[in-house]
Amino acid sequence: MIIPWREAWQEALYGSGGFYRRPEGPVGHFETATHGPVGRALARTLVGLAAETGAEGVVDLGAGRGELLSALRSVGFAGPLAGVDVVDRPAGLPAETGWVVAPGGDRLAEPTTVTDALGTDLGRALVVAHEWLDVVPCTVAQVDDGVLREVEVDAAGVERLGAAVTGDALGWAQRWWPTDEPGARVEVGLARDDAWAAVLDAWHPLRAVAIDYGHTAGTRPPSGTLAAYRDGEVVLPVPDGSADLTAHVALDSLRHDEIVSGAEAVRRWGPSATLPDHALSRTDPAGYLAALADVSAARTLLGEPYGRFAWVIARG
Repeated sequence: MIIPWREAWQEALYGSGGFYRRPEGPVGHFETATHGPVGRALARTLVGLAAETGAEGVVDLGAGRGELLSALRSVGFAGPLAGVDVVDRPAGLPAETGWVVAPGGDRLAEPTTVTDALGTDLGRALVVAHEWLDVVPCTVAQVDDGVLREVEVDAAGVERLGAAVTGDALGWAQRWWPTDEPGARVEVGLARDDAWAAVLDAWHPLRAVAIDYGHTAGTRPPSGTLAAYRDGEVVLPVPDGSADLTAHVALDSLRHDEIVSGAEAVRRWGPSATLPDHALSRTDPAGYLAALADVSAARTLLGEPYGRFAWVIARG
């Protein structure tokens, strides 16, 4: 059966046998900035943003197996925490941390039980969507003889061109990703825009931040960015549930008050990347080594690829 990429993508990631429902979780295939020492540096940066905005709690949207939530608690964040994802509550999550099981993709923000899980008003919370929007399936289209057509795919990854893109999807493409180059691809970001707007409009958080890789007008990739990852390797995009499927986010089409780079976010709100005084190694060797580890993690966030990630910040 051959169906539009968006439908195949949704099933491959979030269906009953989808990639994000696999027992090993995404961490079994790749690491993100939410893992390990870098995750603690990311958590400290988010704590700094929360402090500046007055946010009292944090909701992690697309929380995986709770890595970022655990990191937030480990760096001393004392406010209420809640995670939202497609899987059951992960083992080992701090007992006081709330958890909501939700549909996947663009429906992740649907549940109305998030306030109960968080234990406080979402109007006083920071919602964090770390690498969520890039795995919200979107329409994949291609220019064919001047017409933008939806790309269809079968379970083996074989593609063909389908019907012309119309309606709101075509309007989005004409505004945000206009192209008439034969063979050019467009990843229509309307589903991402709507999913992000749903977070803001349904939950009204004090602030929401989407942290992701993407592009803006003038830097749209003519061949698109749809990619797949399995076991730490880039593989051909095949919608069979065996690999992560992702595409870069059209950042500027998202509702926002501010967009900053990951490097700027660390410099504004995160831990210092300055080496500790070497004299500390004599008076407090353990403290000196811990400080070095913190600096290394901060520098990792400042560098490639995390420093180029965008932090899209909006008021609810």
